[in-house]
Amino acid sequence: MNVGNAIKMCRTRRGVSQGELARRADCSVSYLSMLENNQRDPTLSTLKKVAEALNVPIGILFFLASERDELTGMDKTLAGELARTALEMLSEPLDEQQQPLL
Repeated sequence: MNVGNAIKMCRTRRGVSQGELARRADCSVSYLSMLENNQRDPTLSTLKKVAEALNVPIGILFFLASERDELTGMDKTLAGELARTALEMLSEPLDEQQQPLL
């Protein structure tokens, strides 16, 4: 599972800087950087805060972090289509109403 890449992918798709996400998720920029570079594993509590700060269901982070190498045939095709759909949804920047009040 590659949670760091999923966080970074969602953050960049949302057009949010590391500094802004760190502020919203109540963590330091250096800690967020370590998460995104897979140098640290986030706690479930931190992952929830990051997901909320990005206005992304935590399940999407888990899905994007999952390893697709183990899938075959139709499952792999379906997973790819779901990932593309999720990323398209994340391409819209957060507006004022979607941004969490932290």
